[in-house]
Amino acid sequence: MIALELLGGKRLRIRKVGFAWEFRCEMISFDLKCSNDHEFESWFQSSDAYEKLLKAKQVTCPICGDTKITKALMAPAVSGTRKKGADKSAMATNAADYMNAMRSIRRKVEENCDYVGTNFAEEARKIHYGEADERNIYGEATADEAKGLKDEGIACERVPWVPEHDA
Repeated sequence: MIALELLGGKRLRIRKVGFAWEFRCEMISFDLKCSNDHEFESWFQSSDAYEKLLKAKQVTCPICGDTKITKALMAPAVSGTRKKGADKSAMATNAADYMNAMRSIRRKVEENCDYVGTNFAEEARKIHYGEADERNIYGEATADEAKGLKDEGIACERVPWVPEHDA
């Protein structure tokens, strides 16, 4: 799994699922504790996803590998009031953070995957069914092709492909 730390403490997780990469940005953070009293933070797609992973013993302590995990005490998130006309510079910073994160994802994908162009769906199926060597790939697929892959149980995700530099 690759974790990118963004400005403002936000995190983006990228993990390999089969031969494809999964990207998640909208996540929930929990402070966790193992039975050996190691405290750590981990990010999940949702509370339900955390519970499912915990039940399957897929949440492990990064220090000792323990799978007996509980939520540690967390300070509550308190929202402040915002004046009308929210700070536009903060919005611009968030947009810049997003673009930087997406560029970082693009670089990681290009460094770690083979580009297969418009043959993505066909190549993904070959890899999934053992007709081609397993490797990380990326390319283009129509919405129907991507849905077809998912219907067959083949992991794939659509990722916004942003330009490497601002125009």
